[in-house]
Amino acid sequence: MRPENLDAPGLVSGCGVMTGLARPACRMQQSGMANLTLVYGMRLLPSDEVESVGEAPVVLKNGNQARVTMHVLEGSRAEIEAQLRLSIEAFFDFYPEI
Repeated sequence: MRPENLDAPGLVSGCGVMTGLARPACRMQQSGMANLTLVYGMRLLPSDEVESVGEAPVVLKNGNQARVTMHVLEGSRAEIEAQLRLSIEAFFDFYPEI
């Protein structure tokens, strides 16, 4: 189930989501689009110790909830960094308007 105020998975209408921090009023960028917030998390663990990974909940100021899909990358440091760069590029390819 997707909250009504999400334009697309991972993007929140308006000012976006910040956790644990005060946020000033949104300012419109020159493009006319509100500032966005990318919500992410990272943690390195021994690969043989990870059993499962789930979604992370995000609570919006209006009371709605969104979910952040977690991703798992395995390999050496160089392999993980390369995979992460590709994942970031692919993520933004979903949103050519930004």
